Amino acid sequence: MMRVLVLRPEPGASATLQRAQKRGLDAIAVPLFDIECLAWKAPEASRFDGLLLTSANAVRCAGERLNDYRGLPVYAVGAATAAEAREAGFDIASSGDAGVERLLGSIDPELRLLHLAGEDRKDPTDAKQKIATVTVYRSNARDDVDLQPAKGAVAMIHSSRAGERFSQLIDSAGIGRDGIAIAAISADAARAAGNGWAVVEAADAPDECALLALTERLCNKARAT
Repeated sequence: MMRVLVLRPEPGASATLQRAQKRGLDAIAVPLFDIECLAWKAPEASRFDGLLLTSANAVRCAGERLNDYRGLPVYAVGAATAAEAREAGFDIASSGDAGVERLLGSIDPELRLLHLAGEDRKDPTDAKQKIATVTVYRSNARDDVDLQPAKGAVAMIHSSRAGERFSQLIDSAGIGRDGIAIAAISADAARAAGNGWAVVEAADAPDECALLALTERLCNKARAT
């Protein structure tokens, strides 16, 4: 069976690793980034009708200031984000795994939302809601990444930035792309990884469950051939 590389930062890497191993996959974690929590100024909670959360890292990094918004409902992208917010004591008004644009399109357009987010992000472009975004964390690229295990492996790409970084590191290490399969969480992430790989496929939906299913299929396909 092909090895699986989990490239996302901790603590998400360990969570994905466990899910992959439960599927019987030979998976190892090789994080490309480290999460750094940032100091931030908390806007007055009364200005908002809810919290918009697009990453579980925002909940983890917000710190004690998150308590200022305890009475606000949460609109979350992704099951992991919703679970982290729920564990922090918030009520989930709405959640979805089809991206922030789809989530915003399904809720009240008159809402005033506070978006706690990472430094590297793609802000929604067609949102009807009034959204104030505050950066509470950043993902720092790691240079001490050993990608020798990538040879003959399936690489799980959780973001466009991860796709770009993985490509750069593989090329810098002199490892051939043609022996590596790419399982990407979205079409954007797949495009960011570039060309020349043995296989490049995007998950059917932009969530980890679909990404793991794709990864398992690519591993089984390689084993069958």
